[in-house]
Amino acid sequence: MTKDYKVAHLSEIDEVSDGRCPFRPIRLSLGITSFGVNSWTAREAGDRIINEHDEEGDSEELYFVQSGRAAFELDGEHVEAPTGTFVFARPGVKRTAFAEEPETTILAFGGTPGEVCEPEGWELWAPYNRLYLEGRYAEAADGGLEAVKAHPEYAGLLYNLACTESLAGRTAEAIEHLRAAIEKSERFRGFAAGDSDFDPIRSEPEFEALVSAA
Repeated sequence: MTKDYKVAHLSEIDEVSDGRCPFRPIRLSLGITSFGVNSWTAREAGDRIINEHDEEGDSEELYFVQSGRAAFELDGEHVEAPTGTFVFARPGVKRTAFAEEPETTILAFGGTPGEVCEPEGWELWAPYNRLYLEGRYAEAADGGLEAVKAHPEYAGLLYNLACTESLAGRTAEAIEHLRAAIEKSERFRGFAAGDSDFDPIRSEPEFEALVSAA
């Protein structure tokens, strides 16, 4: 009989690094499909825990300081966040956070109001993002392809693979995987239209046809 629940201690979920702040992929590890949730732990005071970003689209994020003490910057405003603090950020708010104590841990939850959650598989792409940032596009594409073979259901994973294949000069493969990403999630058509990663193949007729509806 299949269990309808899972139990895991935070320390049992291995950290993953995408070349920026290492995180624990809680959503992926527990098989959650209705909302996003991950955690970040800083080793030393002063370490950045949450990468600076603002959410695309209408995604909302809730942060919870599970241990230690953090300092958030929200649209340039400094916010102290000791253990037990919730910080809620709406779309468009530029946010980041730094640890003020060693081993500070923050949980992050995300979702889009009124929409069904569509996990993109970015957690699976994370190990190859470091290679992408270093310009090692062929290696990133090789690793990403293996991830796609194991998890073909994630549109975001397919999209990122297509990006690196484009940059690695693998035109046919990039178009094939971009098409698959768009078939799973239409919003990637618009992303591709303005993404410089596809500049090497932008004049290809098949690429032009894919993004022409954007």
